Amino acid sequence: MEPLDGNAIGGALLDYFGQEMTAAWGSCAHCGASARVAQLAVYLTAAGAVVRCRVCGQVVIVVVTVRDTTRVYHRDFLLRDAPHSRPQHPGR
Repeated sequence: MEPLDGNAIGGALLDYFGQEMTAAWGSCAHCGASARVAQLAVYLTAAGAVVRCRVCGQVVIVVVTVRDTTRVYHRDFLLRDAPHSRPQHPGR
């Protein structure tokens, strides 16, 4: 499966953060590579999206929508330009 770029999750990130996030810079918690969200590798699934670092291939963001609620888990992609994000609840 060929990955899409980070623009594929732009709408979900806009819903979650309340502002355009594909141009935001961040770094991979695994290898330290810096990139804009738009440069990340996105794999769309039926349940949401898995986003990987293009340098090391590790999962850095997971986006899911359950019962019309979007959840963005980005603990492994350290966003530098992020507005105050909603609290993340691992395991939920």
